[in-house]
Amino acid sequence: MINVFVLQNGRLKQVNIESREDLVSVSPVWVDLTDPNDDEREWVKSIYGVILPGEDEVKDIEASARYYEAENGDLHLRTDFLLEEDDGPSRVVTVAFILAKDMLFSVHTDDLPVFRLVRMRARSRPGSIEDYKDVLLDLYATDAEYSADALEGIYQNLEEVSRSVLQKDFTDQDAAESLSAMAREEDLNGRIRRNMMDTRRAVSFLMRGRLLNSEQFEEARQILRDIESLDGHTAFLFDKINFLMDATVGFININQNKIIKIFSVASVAFLPPTLIASIYGMNFRVFPELNWDFGYPLAIGLMLCSAVAPFWYFRRRGWLK
Repeated sequence: MINVFVLQNGRLKQVNIESREDLVSVSPVWVDLTDPNDDEREWVKSIYGVILPGEDEVKDIEASARYYEAENGDLHLRTDFLLEEDDGPSRVVTVAFILAKDMLFSVHTDDLPVFRLVRMRARSRPGSIEDYKDVLLDLYATDAEYSADALEGIYQNLEEVSRSVLQKDFTDQDAAESLSAMAREEDLNGRIRRNMMDTRRAVSFLMRGRLLNSEQFEEARQILRDIESLDGHTAFLFDKINFLMDATVGFININQNKIIKIFSVASVAFLPPTLIASIYGMNFRVFPELNWDFGYPLAIGLMLCSAVAPFWYFRRRGWLK
C-alpha cells in the first residue's frame, strides 16, 4: 500500500493513489509505503529514481547498513519503531527511510501507530511541518511519546502485580500468574529500551550530518532530552520487576517448605508407633496386655503418646506454627 502526502500551509494532506498516473501528477513531501508490492516499487523507481530496499536489507543490523549515503547522494536510514498489539506480544518493526530529492520515503511491513499519529496531528496543526525533514523529526518525537505511554502502561500493570504478590494468602496459582505478567512487562520494557537506543542513534546521525537547520537542530536536541528522561524509567522498572520476581520466588519456596514440613512431620509422627508395634511384636509370642488389668488401653495410650510427642517437640522448637 502506498500513501502519498503533499504539503499545504504546513499541513500534510493525503492524496489518493490508485495508479501510476496519480503518482506522477503530484509533488509529495512524504511517500509512505506499507508492505509495497512490485508495481508500487517500480512506480517509485521509475518516477523518482529511488530504489526501495528489500525486506532482508531493511532488517540488516550492521551500522554501515543502517545509516549511509548512497552514491547518488540519497541518504538511507534504518530505524526501529515499537508496535503493541492487543492480540499478541509487542514487537519492534524496522522502517527504512530514504531522504532524496527533497522528499521522505519510508518503507515498512506493518502499519505503525506512530505513523498514524503523525498523519493525524499534521492535519490538525497548521505550520508544524515545513519540509520532509520536519516529517522525519516528527516521527521520531512521536515515537518517544508512544514509548512513554507504553512505559506508563507497564507502571499500571506492575501495580496490580504488586498487590497480588503482597496479599496475605499468596498461592502457587497466584505466583504463576504474577510471573507470567512480569515476564510480559519485562519483555516490553526491554523492547522500549532497544527502541529508544535506536532512535537516539538515528537523531544523533542527523545532527552530526549537518542536515538540519537551526530550528530542526533544536528540535532534535529536545528529542534526545526526552529519550534520556525515559532511560531512568526503564532502569527503575527493570529493578522493580527483579524485586517482584525475587519476592514471588521466595513465597513459592515458603509454600514448598510448608508442604515438605507437613510430610516430614507426618512421616516422623507415624514412625514411633510403627517401631513400638514392631518391637512389641518381635519380643512377645502372645499379647500379655490381654492378661493385664487395663493392659490393652495402656498399649493404645503408648502408641498415641509416641505419635503426639513429635508434634509437641516440633512446635516447641518453632518448626510448626
